[in-house]
Amino acid sequence: MIKKRLAQIDRRIARIKAELALIGDMRPGSLTKQYKNPAAGTGPYYQISYTLDMKSRTEYIRREFVGDVRRQISNYKRFKKLSVEWVALSIERSKLSMKLKQSE
Repeated sequence: MIKKRLAQIDRRIARIKAELALIGDMRPGSLTKQYKNPAAGTGPYYQISYTLDMKSRTEYIRREFVGDVRRQISNYKRFKKLSVEWVALSIERSKLSMKLKQSE
């Protein structure tokens, strides 16, 4: 049973690695649409806010780059999700490997 689960974990980790290799440009943060005059809804602009190296940052994004930035944010979220799953599987694999060696 343990060996079967270890094989499943190894296959999933291999798929995660392959998916990570396909991720393109990425950046953290959230993109929001703001208005110079919010009451009237005029003067729209976009900004991205994120934290990097424990420093909060906000940058303006030109309208023509909004699609690219959204894809980059999506790629980053995918990267984070896959990384968290990989770490969780690695921890489980480590515990199972120790259990298997202990029972030998």
